[in-house]
Amino acid sequence: MPRTESGAAGTESWAAGTEMVAARTESAAAGTGTGAAVTAAPPVRAGANPRTRFGTRSRRTGAAALWTLPPIAALGLVFLYPLALVVWQSFTPEDGGHSTAPYTAVFAQASFRAALTNTVLLAAGATVGALLLGLALSLVIAFVPFPGGKVLSRFIDLFLAFPSFLITLALLFLYGTVGMANGLWTDVTGAAHGPLDFLHTPWGVLLAEVTYFTPFVMRPLLAAFSQVDTGQLEAAASLGARPWRIVRTVILPEALPSLAAGGALVLVLGLNEFGIVLFTGAKDVVTLPMLVYTKALLDGDYTGACVVAVVNVALSVALYALYRTAMSRTGGSPARRTGGADRAGA
Repeated sequence: MPRTESGAAGTESWAAGTEMVAARTESAAAGTGTGAAVTAAPPVRAGANPRTRFGTRSRRTGAAALWTLPPIAALGLVFLYPLALVVWQSFTPEDGGHSTAPYTAVFAQASFRAALTNTVLLAAGATVGALLLGLALSLVIAFVPFPGGKVLSRFIDLFLAFPSFLITLALLFLYGTVGMANGLWTDVTGAAHGPLDFLHTPWGVLLAEVTYFTPFVMRPLLAAFSQVDTGQLEAAASLGARPWRIVRTVILPEALPSLAAGGALVLVLGLNEFGIVLFTGAKDVVTLPMLVYTKALLDGDYTGACVVAVVNVALSVALYALYRTAMSRTGGSPARRTGGADRAGA
C-alpha cells in the first residue's frame, strides 16, 4: 500500500509538471506581436538569402574582373600594341596608303628567299642535333651512375640561364682563328695558321646552336626519365633484353612527349635566334632575324623589316600550333604505354 500511494503521488507530480509546461507554451504563443514578429522574421530572411548570396557573388566577380584589368592592359601595352604596329606598318608602303605591295616586293627579293631557306635549314639542323645529343647525354646522366652526375644535372639548370652570345664567345675562344685549338696546332707544328676556320660558316653557326639548345632538350627528358619505373628496366633485363632494346621499347615510349616538347621548343627558338648568328660573324649566313636587323638599321627600310618580322612571327606561331595539334591528337599516349618489359623480352 505505501508503494501504491507513492506511485500515485509521482503520477500526480508528473501531470502537474506537464500542465506547467503546457501553460508556459500557451503563454509564449499568446505573447505580444513582437515575439510573433521575431518568430516570423527568419522565413523573410531565409527568402532573402539567395539574393544576398547572388549579390555577393556578383560583387566578387566584378572585383575579380577589376583585378584582371591591369595585367591585361599591361600585356596589351607592352606586347600586343607594338606587334599591332609592326603588322600595320608592314601594309604601309613608302608612298602612303595601305596595300600588300610591301609583301609582294619583299617576297620577290632573292635575299629574302635565301634568308628564309637559311633560317629553316639551321633551325631544323639545330633541332635534330640537339635531340640526338640531348637524348644521349640524358640517358647517360639518368641511367649510368658516375661521380658528379647530380652536379652535372644541376649545371644544366644553370646553363639554361646563359645568354646565347656567351656560348658563341666560348666557341670562338676554343675553335676560332686565333683560338686555343689553332694556337696549340701552330705551337706544335710551327705552321702560320691553324686548320680550324669553320665558325664563320653555316657549320659554325649550327655547332653553336646545337651546343646552346641541347640543355633545352635535356631538361624535360631528365624529368621524364626520373619517372620511369625501374622495375620495368629490371624485368626487361631479367628477360634477356639488351641495353639498346630496353631503351627502345621501355624508356623511349615513356619519354616521347618530353622529347617532342623539347624538339618543338628548340625549333621555335632556332627560327628566332639572332645573337649566335651575329656573334659568329658569319657574313654569308643571313637568317630572317638578321634580315630584319639589316633592313631596319642598315638599309633604313622599316616597312620591309616589318614584313620580314611578320613572316618570322607567323612561321613560329604556325609551327607551335602544329606541335600543339599533334600533341593533342596523340594525347601523350606514348607516355602511358605499359607492358614495356614484356615487349623488351619478347
